Amino acid sequence: MPVATSLFRTKSVEQSVRETREPGHRLRRDLSALDLVVFGVGVIIGTGIFVLTGRVAREYAGPAVAISFAIAGLVCALAALCYAEFASTVPVAGSAYTFSYATLGELPAWIIGWDLILEMALGAAVVAVGWSGYFSSLLSTLGLDLPSTFAGEDARFNLPAVLIVALVTAVLVAGIKVSSRINGIMVLVKVAVVLLVIIAGAFSVKLANYTPFIPPAVPTEQVEGIRAPLLQLIFGITPVSFGWLGVFSAVAIVFFAFIGFDVVATTAEEAHRPQRDLPIGILGSLGVCTLLYVLVSLVVVGMQHYTDLSESAPLADAFRAVGQPFFAGLISIGAIFGLTTVVLILLLGQSRVFFAMSRDRLLPGWLSEVHPRFGTPARSTIFMGVIVALLAGFIPLSALAELVNIGTLFAFVLVSAGVIVLRRTRPDLPRSFRAPLVPLLPILSILACIFVMLNLPAETWIRFVAWMLLGAVIYAFYGRRHSRLARSNEPNGRSVI
Repeated sequence: MPVATSLFRTKSVEQSVRETREPGHRLRRDLSALDLVVFGVGVIIGTGIFVLTGRVAREYAGPAVAISFAIAGLVCALAALCYAEFASTVPVAGSAYTFSYATLGELPAWIIGWDLILEMALGAAVVAVGWSGYFSSLLSTLGLDLPSTFAGEDARFNLPAVLIVALVTAVLVAGIKVSSRINGIMVLVKVAVVLLVIIAGAFSVKLANYTPFIPPAVPTEQVEGIRAPLLQLIFGITPVSFGWLGVFSAVAIVFFAFIGFDVVATTAEEAHRPQRDLPIGILGSLGVCTLLYVLVSLVVVGMQHYTDLSESAPLADAFRAVGQPFFAGLISIGAIFGLTTVVLILLLGQSRVFFAMSRDRLLPGWLSEVHPRFGTPARSTIFMGVIVALLAGFIPLSALAELVNIGTLFAFVLVSAGVIVLRRTRPDLPRSFRAPLVPLLPILSILACIFVMLNLPAETWIRFVAWMLLGAVIYAFYGRRHSRLARSNEPNGRSVI
């Protein structure tokens, strides 16, 4: 087979589904639609609502941070509809990786799989470091101060971050149902805390804090060179905070708060009725979280002027500022629960992508073995848990959080394009959920995602391209040679070139 053709060989949907039933590679179907919604809410509500709100309001959007959350939610909704159609049509672990393999070909599938490894592993490590900060703060209020060497983002070895990753990894190995139950309890706690913020905080809102709702744009001379958004560099625009440009710049940052609904798609092989349950899980969790984000951001900037908001713990500190320290303490506890679920579900999604790629032999096949007792991809889970623990323990990650955003947006672009391709190449496939207005909706999703990507700093693009080039080298020297599809005697499916 010519090299150009082999790079874009596709794996048929039927073959992908058939491989899920193979002994040693079969995952247990223990998740209901409600479990999937809870998983989605569990991973989406986390860092964005407990941490990013203050920073984004202070530096980019002012009170209009609520608009930024709404726009980010809309961008995600366009992609979510595409994910829902794919997940119901191709109910196989791997999410965007699996979808791309069925439509765009092996090389694009590898690229998106490599991208998802970056997104979820780095995302889990970033959140683990944030969890460590809240945990250390809670211990401090109890009179137990951890040495700065072992706690905080600048620690030489971030012990709490490593411990939470290890604990979550053990829970995931023990079984998907166990993970679902523990996640459900923690999600219940943090949603209760979020509702508490909205209801209790509403009584302390001052309308004067909303004026001006969109502060006038001001130049930000400190953001220069590759730290400036790529869109501003391309068109020679002076970097600014606030104004509408600030609101859109904020979208690129708060987008991190929505990462997670796509993780629901990685559990396709563990859902009772994936054709029905996955669309409910994806769209339901995104809708709930977008509403909560907008309401919380409106309440917080109404309680305290945006220039006074804390960047590290804006929700808790806003309650302290209005003389309600009791609520501040509850919020800190809710943040710990909230960030724990984010780490858990990002590691869950990461291990399933890794499992799918290793089952296809694009990564070492031994990582795809399922535990005979627990029915989980234990090897993939432990392997990725060790990597994330090392990242969280030794590397300051706040500067790399934007890399997670660009990786997610890139995945959204490929999934949206894949919906158009699969409608054309396999119109015969049964689709229990169909995205409306195809191809218009996927095209809008692609354009919206690219626009948000262009609002990320140029240095984020440089790091992203470097990671993709590293992935391309690994694929050329390992993945392409060991690919299960290349060695299979079965038909390779359709080529899209």
